[in-house]
Amino acid sequence: QAQMVESGGGLVQAGGSLRLSCRTSRIITSTFSGSTHNWYRQAPGNERELVATLIPGGATSYADSVKDRFTVSRDTARKTLFLQMNNLKPEDTAVYYCNLASHYWGQGIQVTVAS
Repeated sequence: QAQMVESGGGLVQAGGSLRLSCRTSRIITSTFSGSTHNWYRQAPGNERELVATLIPGGATSYADSVKDRFTVSRDTARKTLFLQMNNLKPEDTAVYYCNLASHYWGQGIQVTVAS
C-alpha cells in the first residue's frame, strides 16, 4: 500500500514561510496523478481540519483561513505533494498531514509559528 512521508516542517517566526513536502512511494504514477490530494492540520485540542485540496484536473481549493497564503501543488514525476505556506500566523501552528484519495495518510509533521 502507498506510503507517504512529510518533510519541511519546523519553527518559523510569524510572517515567515515554509514549504511542506509529502513524498509518496509504493504507488504507480497514474494512481498518484489520478487521485485527489489533501493537506489537513490538527492543532492541540482541535479536530483535524482540511486545509487544501488538489483534484486530478489540477483545480485547487482552500480553507478560508489559509486562502491567498497557502498553495498546494504536486510533482507527478516525483510523486510528491507540496504545500507552500506564506505569511504564516501563530494560529497556523499544528501538525500537518498529507492525504491521498481520502485513504492514505502521512505520519504528520509539526509546524510551529512563533509570534
